[in-house]
Amino acid sequence: MHTCRNCNRTFSTELALELHRDTCAAGDLLCRKCGSRFTEAEATKDGWHYECPKEDCDGDGRGDAIVEVDRAQIRRSTAER
Repeated sequence: MHTCRNCNRTFSTELALELHRDTCAAGDLLCRKCGSRFTEAEATKDGWHYECPKEDCDGDGRGDAIVEVDRAQIRRSTAER
């Protein structure tokens, strides 16, 4: 069984899981600028250039502002330290 790490749905094949990830409502990408979570299909039209789908956010670049949720790190501000 293959389980989606975002919504915990299970699939019998890896291919079914990969197809689901493109449309998973939970989304597996995160914008570091605004904190929005979204799917890969929402962030790119050509598979190479990524932008935050929120109209009022200018976050772009996979690995820069757009990162995978499981690789995102929380940074504390200097005021919290």
